[in-house]
Amino acid sequence: MTVPVRSLRFADAREAADLAAFLGRLLHYDRAAAVRLQAGGGALAVFGRPPSFEVLAIRTVRLSGVHEFDVTVSAGELLEALDTEGTDETAGVGELPAPVTGPPWAGMLPPRGGWQERPGLPGPLDLGSALAGAVAEFRARDAALPEERRTRAERDLIGRDIWSRTVGNTELPLRAVHAAQSLGFLRPAPGFPVALLTSGAWLRLRTPFGSIALRGAGGGLGTLAVTVGSV
Repeated sequence: MTVPVRSLRFADAREAADLAAFLGRLLHYDRAAAVRLQAGGGALAVFGRPPSFEVLAIRTVRLSGVHEFDVTVSAGELLEALDTEGTDETAGVGELPAPVTGPPWAGMLPPRGGWQERPGLPGPLDLGSALAGAVAEFRARDAALPEERRTRAERDLIGRDIWSRTVGNTELPLRAVHAAQSLGFLRPAPGFPVALLTSGAWLRLRTPFGSIALRGAGGGLGTLAVTVGSV
């Protein structure tokens, strides 16, 4: 059940700093970004949608104390409210921003459970190499365009061709991996490899630093049935 909430307390100062970094990256792609917050079981799941990638990004942080709520707020206002300079005893949010009317994607979250790991996903180094090759290809194809065709529409066509390709022996599009890297989710973490999970029609790229979720078979987020859950 959603209940009024005024403040948050994180398990330690690092959790607040990690959330601030995630919010900053989301705001880089959308200065008016909103995030959906779901708290329960000592954790806070933060959902955002960077528009350049057409995926959902999920960052989970540990909380101190009991919090149970589900609310959508401005990412910028939440970032301003975060205390990232305090000690482990004081780091938190002085006051949560007022709720906002959520964008359509905020009512279209991945399922709560039923996730199963799927084989075929390359390791982090191979994923990084694939991304580097894709970026190089985009730049080369863009540079080869005649001046009269060097438009946003032509560049979008090139981007859709490249980023819709799947990685390894999976259905995961390269744009999901690109999103994970751009949001800081593909940092080295020995002993904690990335994994591909599925639940129904959903795909989820899980890393130690966050997850990227989207519908499978090339689906974006525009035709989802409304489901409420957390990851």
